[in-house]
Parts: sequence; structure tokens; C-alpha cells
Amino acid sequence: MSGIAQFRTVVLDTPDPKGLAEFYSRLLGWPITSVEDDWVVVSDGGAPKRLAFQLAPDLRPSTWPDPERPQQIHLDLLVSDLDEAEKQVLELGAVKHEHQPDEKDDDFRVFLDPAGHPFCLCLS
Repeated sequence: MSGIAQFRTVVLDTPDPKGLAEFYSRLLGWPITSVEDDWVVVSDGGAPKRLAFQLAPDLRPSTWPDPERPQQIHLDLLVSDLDEAEKQVLELGAVKHEHQPDEKDDDFRVFLDPAGHPFCLCLS
């Protein structure tokens, strides 16, 4: 099926584009490929999968699961060992979210990146 457009980038707002890019660069193993004062990109280098970080000095992080400021977007990232990946993302500066909707099956865990965006580590 042919679409109207081709996917290019997921963009996350943040008060610190370079800092958040460094977090995701270490998390995903993707290099930082572009740096401007208000815009930083990490990319896998192949058929581009890109994450960009845009300056938003007044960003108000999500308060999910409180609906006042919902997630709006989150990333699901595959890992082979949840316990080891959790340890590593916490060392990078992530915070484990207090709300873990899948504690029974434990096939994913919810974290917040340094800017407060939720992301999930999912068992592959």
C-alpha cells in the first residue's frame, strides 16, 4: 500500500535538547547527527530512524496517569532483559514511573526520561 507521506522523525519537546539527545543517544546506541541551539537529532544511520529534540523552555511534563496532562506520546523500546535494561536506564538518568500498569505479567516497564517524557522498556 502506498501512503501519502514517508515517516521521517519523532520530535520531543524539552528544555534541554542537547542533554536529552545525549540520554537517547546512550539509550539507543545512535549517534548525535545534528546539533543546533534549539534542535538536536539522533539517528540510527541506516534507512533513517530519527529522534529530534526541540527546545521548549516552558515544557510541562506529563502527569500520566492523571488526565490533567496525559502522555500524548511515548516510545516503546525493545530489550532482551528487563532487569538489566532497567538498571542501565536508571544509571543514564531515567526515573521509573510510580505507575506500572503491567506488574502482573512484567513484560514492559514505564520510565520517564530526564525531561519527563514517558517511555516503555518492552520485553522482546
